[in-house]
Amino acid sequence: MKEPVHIGRKPSAEPDLQQLVSSVALGDQEAFAAVYDAVAGPVLGVVRSVLRDRAQSEEVMQEVLTEVWRTAARYRPDRGTAINWILTLAHRRAVDRVRSVEASAARDHKAALLDQLPEYDEVTEQVQTRLEREQVRRCLRTLTELQRQAVTMAYYRGLTYPQVAEALALPLGTVKTRLRDGLIRLRDCLGVTA
Repeated sequence: MKEPVHIGRKPSAEPDLQQLVSSVALGDQEAFAAVYDAVAGPVLGVVRSVLRDRAQSEEVMQEVLTEVWRTAARYRPDRGTAINWILTLAHRRAVDRVRSVEASAARDHKAALLDQLPEYDEVTEQVQTRLEREQVRRCLRTLTELQRQAVTMAYYRGLTYPQVAEALALPLGTVKTRLRDGLIRLRDCLGVTA
């Protein structure tokens, strides 16, 4: 049987990743360095295939390898190989980053739309106010002359009831009655319910 021909350096024996991860779980920094060297390329490849952005991919790769250092004790050999466990962590972290970026973009888009919307529609507000004024004027015309005078003095000029009585040279009780009757007719005309 022929030996395989290798050009350049002789390939080193693949490290036993499962054993290295077990050592990392015990806090072995040299074992972590060996794990890092062995999996950094494949992790970056998986992350880059999801993110497509080199800078973010490198950042996520560092996060994944930091997670391997912190959570190596969670690795269970009976559930799969160490490389599959690490690559699964990488894929999940990359997908989480995509979701986070998309959610952030959606929030920014929604905020931008809300900033563009006026708090209220000025034109609608002006039209509504004009229509209400016209309706009040129309209803004021349905009052008797004496009621209209009393209401106008009290509510548009700001006179008190005694001042209205003095200006019209009428008893205060008569002015109060005219105002009450005029306001009832206005309320009915405007369709206001109590």
